[in-house]
Amino acid sequence: MELKGKKIVFLGDSITEGNGASSVEHTYWNEVARRTGAECYGYGISGTRIAIQHQVPSPNPRFDLYFGSRVEEMRPDADVVVVFGGTNDFGHGDAPLGDMESREEETFYGALHMLLTKLINKYPEAQIVVMTPLHRLNEDDARFSSRSIRRVGKLELYVNVIQQVAAFYGVPVLDLYRTSGLQPRVPVLKEKYMPDGLHPNDAGHIRIAEKLIGFLGTL
Repeated sequence: MELKGKKIVFLGDSITEGNGASSVEHTYWNEVARRTGAECYGYGISGTRIAIQHQVPSPNPRFDLYFGSRVEEMRPDADVVVVFGGTNDFGHGDAPLGDMESREEETFYGALHMLLTKLINKYPEAQIVVMTPLHRLNEDDARFSSRSIRRVGKLELYVNVIQQVAAFYGVPVLDLYRTSGLQPRVPVLKEKYMPDGLHPNDAGHIRIAEKLIGFLGTL
């Protein structure tokens, strides 16, 4: 795909909003714009999740502006739509996982189904792409469902669910979890790219931009 002149919208959380970067101008999506000539627009809100918070409202109401609730505010003329989320569903969301048949936005599976359905309906001619969460320091701390004592799982489980649901719709997935080269449990990589163990710094955003540009170039 030739990106010059394309309109690309990015729906995400704190990484898309720019947390960890020195300024919003140094986010991965602005880096994509600089390197390709695309028109890029960020719709990132810190703390937000793909699924609706099921039981306990967040201390900051902005955190509960789940991804599907924000589709309508995105510009309607996008050529490419990039979704980058899921780490907060693992990190502090209380929604149960659900299963592949779920369609309620109070489950992670269901919210993914509904999000992709909304995006396809709004952008039937656009290229929709999903990026999986990055590694993070506490990714092996399994979460628990608020509806049962059943263990939900580690971050990798959320990554796998994203891939499974995206595959159902034929939506390409850039698996940053497995291919970004960003792993904060390796001290030299943490210091260089993700000093807080979660949010990429400017160098980390450049790494994501490079991966995304290469991936989009194959579509």
